[in-house]
Amino acid sequence: MTTPLGPMSLVTGAASGIGRRLVAALVSRGHRVVATDLRESALADAARQERWPSCVVLQTLDVRDAGQWETVVAEAVTSGPGLDVLWNVAGYLKPGRVQVLAAEDVDLHFDVNVKGVIHGTRIAARYMVQQGRGHIINIASIAALAPVPGLSLYSASKYAVRGFSLAAAVDLAPYGVAVSTVCPDAVETPMLDLQRGDDDAALTFSGTRPLTVDEVVADLTGPVLEERPLQWSIPRSRAVLARLADTFPATSRFIDPLLRRIGRANQGRH
Repeated sequence: MTTPLGPMSLVTGAASGIGRRLVAALVSRGHRVVATDLRESALADAARQERWPSCVVLQTLDVRDAGQWETVVAEAVTSGPGLDVLWNVAGYLKPGRVQVLAAEDVDLHFDVNVKGVIHGTRIAARYMVQQGRGHIINIASIAALAPVPGLSLYSASKYAVRGFSLAAAVDLAPYGVAVSTVCPDAVETPMLDLQRGDDDAALTFSGTRPLTVDEVVADLTGPVLEERPLQWSIPRSRAVLARLADTFPATSRFIDPLLRRIGRANQGRH
């Protein structure tokens, strides 16, 4: 008797952070995984260090390149059969006040965080609609729920991810395809390390503590994967505060100094 194949997942940003840990968690759940990243050598190092099994296929992918997306998704589908879950994890962040932002910073935030997610979603959706099933999971941020001074480009790009994903979810629901937007608070990843000691990024550290990668992955492979929610925030308490600030944006002028002081203090501890 032929053993049925496990679900097929495609993960972007798999060389480090959330993506790297997610691959191992999916394998433990019986998934076959296409692990992708822009950095070919870093992806190979991750596979070796994490001892990913043969059910993990490594693919170089620049999420900004629609042509590369077409190739990688098509290969994942044909090796399937079908693509069950797309995990848009890859992201870019560079802190900075508006007046010092460079043109390349604008392009990278929107090319990677927004266009990368849109390309992956639309291309995977074509196949998933034909299959009559599928789940697309787009990683946004708490910064998609409330604007973050000092991270204006990152926040704007994640707002765009959330807006696109919520609309895409309605477009695709009649075809059996779910789209989930995940909004985690600060996570202990290399992206967070870039913000340590940077006063522009002080608000990132204004929570009680950063989330661990394992905490985020547990939610991703647990309730997000199983329940296919429209939106999922980690932790819920910070999301409530963020939505309050978004509903009453003028309050940011009053609470920003307090949160920035807390963040500066936490930057030295975390």
